[in-house]
Amino acid sequence: MQEIVSFPPLARHDARLLILGSMPGKASLLAGQYYAHPRNLFWPIVGNLIGASPQLSYDERTAILVANGVALWDVLKSCRRNGSLDASIDKASMVVNDFSGFFNDHPAIERIFFNGATAELVFRRHVLPTLTQKRWELLRLPSTSPANAARTFQQKLAEWQVILQDPAAVC
Repeated sequence: MQEIVSFPPLARHDARLLILGSMPGKASLLAGQYYAHPRNLFWPIVGNLIGASPQLSYDERTAILVANGVALWDVLKSCRRNGSLDASIDKASMVVNDFSGFFNDHPAIERIFFNGATAELVFRRHVLPTLTQKRWELLRLPSTSPANAARTFQQKLAEWQVILQDPAAVC
């Protein structure tokens, strides 16, 4: 199995929400960009929601993302995996990112959204028990991966709209 290392977070100090994936896939690692696989729906969904359209350059998309108070990162710092599927991650090799340091540097984050089940599961099992900071609203969203074909683009887009909600307006 190949040892792979994730990217640093994309975030401004004043980020209000965090979107977490598990680990970049092969296409993303080769491109050095989050969600670079052409069939991954992350950028089309985010494009619809906040204007970070896939037609823009990667730098323009990420600038729009962070300007809208969104931070983007992965739960895992490194792991061994063949291919791109989360199911292929060697669980014994997983090393999580430094979330304590991240949340100290980004104190305005109130909500954490997981791009799929693996990101949520690893965060809840390996990260959350180690944190002593405040509690966040945690919500799993349907994975934007092309491997998740159970929902249509429109269904995923509808579920991802929750990232636009103002947490203060939610009862």
